[in-house]
Amino acid sequence: MTLKKAKKKLITQREAAAELGLSVRQVKRLIYGLKKRGDKAVIHGLRGKPSNRRMEEEVEREAVKILSAPLYKGFGPTLAAEYLRQKHGIDASKETVRQWMIRAKLWRAKEEKVKQVHVWRPRRSRFGELVQWDTSEHDWLEGRGEKLYLIAMIDDATSRLFARFVRHDSTEENMKLLWSYLEKFGRPVAFYTDKASLFQTAEKHKRDAPGVEKDAVEMPPTQIGRALQELGIALIPAHSPQAKGRVERNFGTAQDRLVKGMRVAGVTTIEQANEYLTNDYLVWWERELTVEAANPDDAHRPLEKSHHLAASLSYVDTRQVRNDYTFNWEGQMYQIERRAIVSGLRGADVRVEKRLDQSLAVRYGEKYLPVKLCVPAKKKAAVSKPAEPTGKRRQARRGSDWNRNFDLKKAPKIWQVVQESGNRSGQAD
Repeated sequence: MTLKKAKKKLITQREAAAELGLSVRQVKRLIYGLKKRGDKAVIHGLRGKPSNRRMEEEVEREAVKILSAPLYKGFGPTLAAEYLRQKHGIDASKETVRQWMIRAKLWRAKEEKVKQVHVWRPRRSRFGELVQWDTSEHDWLEGRGEKLYLIAMIDDATSRLFARFVRHDSTEENMKLLWSYLEKFGRPVAFYTDKASLFQTAEKHKRDAPGVEKDAVEMPPTQIGRALQELGIALIPAHSPQAKGRVERNFGTAQDRLVKGMRVAGVTTIEQANEYLTNDYLVWWERELTVEAANPDDAHRPLEKSHHLAASLSYVDTRQVRNDYTFNWEGQMYQIERRAIVSGLRGADVRVEKRLDQSLAVRYGEKYLPVKLCVPAKKKAAVSKPAEPTGKRRQARRGSDWNRNFDLKKAPKIWQVVQESGNRSGQAD
């Protein structure tokens, strides 16, 4: 309608351009087309025709053949487009690959569903202000190797990810990852974790009567909780998985993209898994999914001289020193060396640290004490008696044979002995 007004000169071409949001040059071209071809001039010349940039059908067939292989089973269009470009030299957009996969029935288009709107908690403003920490148990190698766990730490402000595969979700493995994080970035302000027994000691309750409430009891910290206290790092427990959604969504991405990437790379061992994780997946994550923090300041704090990682990141307990300056640890006795004995040590409590390298350190106050393992004296081996011959009756051992030739019947009478003795006495006189 506007173009027809401009054609009849009811309005100027500049006014028509402003009304249609086009340039004056474009309006002139459309008015010229109206005069030559009528209303068909406003229809694009390529409408209903294949695009000039459309990829050849042979390329589509090759891509579909590649993606139909068992190696790429379960790949989505975005990930498939990346692997087609990187591994096979087929450069197609993810939307093009999506259409190819839909036509080949390798991908099913999903209808959009209106979901309940969830307002996400805003990110923290600085890198290192809050770090979410969790572990994911999953069949990471898809049966090609041993069972692995993925421990991850993700920054709330930037989504920067730090992770490692381990064989056990234990205090020791979590402490090892924490040590690596602290050496690389420094001390964050706080860690955000779930209420697992590694991070928080749960109070044991008995079944009380309904409606009876008890005051909360402050429980002693776990080994990780104690270590964070010594390092000046806060520990914030999450009340639900949704509260630590950033690290949970990271695991969702890893269980899709990381698993498939390791499948294509032929990963079968924990060493290969950590190598792929470090050199491929985390590099991709850093490039594609990290963001700039609202505040460029780094909230991480450096480790101070008073912070001793080997001492804090260890299994710590106390033992009482006995009167002989020994103490028991894991069923063995340890002796404090004489040169380290000081006043007040007998009967005192010492701090025993079993460190990540399995060495033992004992501290009294601010001083470490040299100790040695008490080796019990070896017992003498019992002399074994020769075995008795079987099938024969046991005979009593024979005694002394001093009276073997003594015969009471042939011996002289007593009066004869006395008389003889008397005669001899007389002769002697």
